[in-house]
Amino acid sequence: MPERGKGFSADLHLHSRYSGGTSSLMEVDLLSQQASLKGLSLVGTGDILHPLWRKEVREKLREVEEGTLEHPRYGTRFLLTGEVEDNRRVHHLLLFPSFSAVEELAERFSSKSEGLEREGRPRLLLSPAEVAEAALSAGCLVGPAHAFTPWTSLYKEFDSLRDCYSDLADRISFLELGLSADTQMADRISELSRLTFLSNSDSHSPWPERLGREFNRFDIPEPTFEEVRKAVERREGRRVSLNVGFDPRLGKYHRTACSRCFRQFSLERARELGWRCEDCGGWVKKGVWDRVNELADRREPLSPPHRPPYLRVAPLAEILALSLGGKVRDPAVRETWRRLVERFGSEIEVLVDAPGEEVAEVAGEEVSALILAFRRQELKVLPGGGGRYGRLELPPHLSRGIRQRTLGDFT
Repeated sequence: MPERGKGFSADLHLHSRYSGGTSSLMEVDLLSQQASLKGLSLVGTGDILHPLWRKEVREKLREVEEGTLEHPRYGTRFLLTGEVEDNRRVHHLLLFPSFSAVEELAERFSSKSEGLEREGRPRLLLSPAEVAEAALSAGCLVGPAHAFTPWTSLYKEFDSLRDCYSDLADRISFLELGLSADTQMADRISELSRLTFLSNSDSHSPWPERLGREFNRFDIPEPTFEEVRKAVERREGRRVSLNVGFDPRLGKYHRTACSRCFRQFSLERARELGWRCEDCGGWVKKGVWDRVNELADRREPLSPPHRPPYLRVAPLAEILALSLGGKVRDPAVRETWRRLVERFGSEIEVLVDAPGEEVAEVAGEEVSALILAFRRQELKVLPGGGGRYGRLELPPHLSRGIRQRTLGDFT
């Protein structure tokens, strides 16, 4: 558990091995171990509507309070969570208060899906409002997942929360930012001012460079479902005290770009071309930056008093690989990661809290300087788009001849 005053770090959106495109290593014991090394006190189970995953969760975790589970060895707490896709291809994140709520929605969704047992992230033959109504009636928290991405999101299909959720829009309490957006971007849209923003990884892998690459700090007395609910709804002094995530320019869909050759376009030029790349003929995908500009009713962000800071970071292994000139799984990178985590207790402690001079004692001045540069947002970023991650440019005093690389080089 963290020291008082720091809050509990939580990643509430990830997946199991039963979702398409996920690692076969996404299983309860390994997730619990890696979450502990990452510094996450609380994670979502993900995919809890899938019967085989639900069985594994029940067998491997003990319930410490209704809706809150704990791994008996590693102490990692879990909330019951899942992601569903509606009939407009909008994705929604659900946080369940109990197994009985999970069973209720599994039964209700069973006739509206091609098979909950075949896909951890099921597609439902329900409208967004119908998904929200079902979730709310079961006592769940529900909100749009990765709300700005150009494939399966709220603002891909709709121009407002009300367009999406109809009369239930006022009962939506949170929005998940996703990797290609941050608080500064979202707070240019006035309808989002009342919502709590969540920053989660949507991880398909258990390793720390994916798990917890975005996370939240909850200012709550204990990491339980009911306390998280109060924090999301900002009741009784509970709150999200920090959002931590990617610099959105590093995201794969930040700028409008060709999904085949990744050439970037202005929004006006993409429209002139009919969303076909003039170089290779590939489809051009509208970037999150341009989509936010379309939706924004503020020239500059205006954050409400309840909005916490947003800290831009990258996973520690990627920072080390960038600094050491290797790859995430290189022995030198892994050994440096191990020494830092052993010294400071978790990856999050290294990224967010550890004093720079103490990091330098363990990993050297260059690594320390790079971590501090991330915290201070001093690095130049060449934005990603079209499905390719952005690129970091190191200042001359940090680069020392290291090849400039994209986050895609680290996967």
